[in-house]
Amino acid sequence: QVHLVESGGGLVQAGRSLRLSCAASGSIFSINAMGWYRQAPGEQRDLVALITNSGSTNYADSVKGRFTISRDNAKNTVYLQMNSLKPDDTAVYYCNARGYSRTYYGRDSFDTWGQGTQVTVSS
Repeated sequence: QVHLVESGGGLVQAGRSLRLSCAASGSIFSINAMGWYRQAPGEQRDLVALITNSGSTNYADSVKGRFTISRDNAKNTVYLQMNSLKPDDTAVYYCNARGYSRTYYGRDSFDTWGQGTQVTVSS
């Protein structure tokens, strides 16, 4: 099994920065993509940023120019640097990883979520 552990959320004033981290552990053969999603109360969970194992990135329009996703493949860790935070960024942020795990019989695909970390931006 593959597990994700997130850290770095908290309460911050508008205009400030936060950095989220997400570390994957377990019987990992390869991770194809890691990403961050967020869910505000009463809303659906939406993509914030995604990075593939080749370094390609994709961002939600609302965070382009403010957020940066990066990845340390050696540590199976993904980061989300969030600058110029706005009250609309307030949400629970979830890490996601997709790839292949090692099993007794070979490999199996996985699509795993972290437990979520709260980010609250005050005005």
